[in-house]
Amino acid sequence: MRAALVIGCIAFCFLGSSGVHAASLRVAPTNLTLLAPESVATLNLRNEDTRPINVQIRVLRWSQVDGTERLEPTTDVVASPPLTTLGAHGDYLVRVVRMSKAPVVGEESYRLLVDELPDPARRRPGAVNFVLRYSIPVFFASPDTSPPQVSWTLQPNGKGAVLIATNIGGRHLRIADLKINDAGRTLTARTGLVGYVLGGATMSWLLPHSGSSISGHSVALSAEGDAGAIDATVTVQSGR
Repeated sequence: MRAALVIGCIAFCFLGSSGVHAASLRVAPTNLTLLAPESVATLNLRNEDTRPINVQIRVLRWSQVDGTERLEPTTDVVASPPLTTLGAHGDYLVRVVRMSKAPVVGEESYRLLVDELPDPARRRPGAVNFVLRYSIPVFFASPDTSPPQVSWTLQPNGKGAVLIATNIGGRHLRIADLKINDAGRTLTARTGLVGYVLGGATMSWLLPHSGSSISGHSVALSAEGDAGAIDATVTVQSGR
């Protein structure tokens, strides 16, 4: 099973778009990291609407294979309860529990999917109803797991450039507010979350660029990571 791994929304459209019903589910925090022997975390759900909403919560194992994201069913980590109804302006705590009794080796990665379920009774003619899906990263790590150690490669192509991150460390790296510069010129920039590269994995992203030619065999990358600023040299691979 593959899925988009950003906080997003699913739009249900009915007979045009003359009106909008806004989704009302809020979730916090948006990232869970636990160090062994910790095995239980909590997530707060809030309904900001004046009506009850139904919510489904699932945990999927998360990996990265050949530069793409993969989500698979698992029973090693569960959410309790898996279904609930939030009353108007109500709050609810969800427990996320690692059920596996095997010791944590390195870092285990999961995604907690929180879906606001559509309510057919609230459909209105000529309206677009939005319901949210939150995709929350969940990590269980051994305290002695090595930190991320990432090397970067840029492959220019006709659509922009593919940025490849290879992480030989044991823990993930979160990448946000990315900018790539070449001799003082900005080739590409993306605000907000770009993505994650998991421990021992390779991940890639297609980035637009300004159209300027790259002057050398390397460019400069700056971004924000889990522990602060990222400044790195990126190797440029010649055209493919």
